[in-house]
Amino acid sequence: MYLILTILLGIIFLLAILAYRYRAPDHSDFDEPKTNPIIPDSEVSRAHDDAVNTLQQFTKNASTDIKVARQQLEDLFYREVDARIVDVDVNGIPGEWVLAAGADPSRRLLYLHGGGFRVGSPRSHRHITYELSRRAGVSVLAIDYRMQPEFKTIHCHEDAQTAYRWILENGPDNTNRLTSLFVAGDSAGGNLTLSVIAWARNQNHRPVDGAIAFAPLTDATFSSPTWISNLKTDPFLGPGIGALIKMPRFLLALMMRRASGRPVNDPMLSPLLGNLDGLPITLIQVSRDEMLYGDAQRYANKANRAGSSVSLQVWPKMVHVFQGFSELPETEVALANAADFIKSQIGRNEPVVAA
Repeated sequence: MYLILTILLGIIFLLAILAYRYRAPDHSDFDEPKTNPIIPDSEVSRAHDDAVNTLQQFTKNASTDIKVARQQLEDLFYREVDARIVDVDVNGIPGEWVLAAGADPSRRLLYLHGGGFRVGSPRSHRHITYELSRRAGVSVLAIDYRMQPEFKTIHCHEDAQTAYRWILENGPDNTNRLTSLFVAGDSAGGNLTLSVIAWARNQNHRPVDGAIAFAPLTDATFSSPTWISNLKTDPFLGPGIGALIKMPRFLLALMMRRASGRPVNDPMLSPLLGNLDGLPITLIQVSRDEMLYGDAQRYANKANRAGSSVSLQVWPKMVHVFQGFSELPETEVALANAADFIKSQIGRNEPVVAA
């Protein structure tokens, strides 16, 4: 009896230590001010209803087999594009250059796809990478980074860092000259984006001229209140991770520690929890009604208070990473805004060539 009691007390003590170790600092002060949506609710297109219906059918039939799930996501989002696709080896990481007509090989963008660190690929996100290349005139490198369950989240970050170093020296068609550099990503890829620009700052690498994050995960401890408050209004993330979000935070942190390879409050995994001073100018787009809204709002507020420049664009009602739905008029606006952001930064740090 005493032995059992001792074991139980030991387990409780261990869990208490781990709960303290994996806790997230209180960031509720960065919930305000709220960013106003760029359009009123009444102007959301009817096409969005079709996107929601498509997502509901998709989540209903989602497979638990990882290979099947990856193919399902690719089937949902893949679009044929009028671009030159060049397969490339990025220091052992498969990747592809997406080159729309007129893309400048010296102006490059590294794209990090989303998919919860488990699914997604350059092919599933080719609509986004093509549109960024076409609209902004940049050469886009998308990488097929390692993912769970075969690997851990830290390996996703390691591959993003490898690609960052690689693109500094390598362009399409063996072009080495680099004049402008950007990095972008969505959801989990947005997390990689915000993490890698902080890593580049810490490593004294050449900073990007701008970063773009579509609905990024910024806090892997899931501390933002919108993980709960927006559960029912997020048809993409809600059905898949709703049950997990309802778990006690320290139990969820313990479970994710194994899949991540580091504590979830590590700034590599949770860029919100790190130093946000001295970062490149950044554009974030998010839906007010998705579960990741609070992550985006907190990151923008904290970064701006730290002296960095983050512009947050908020849409009402839209599904998570609506930029991937090519048929939505809101997608047209969002990607046009992203391209305008890129073009506004091109040339700021480019060397002046004498006539």
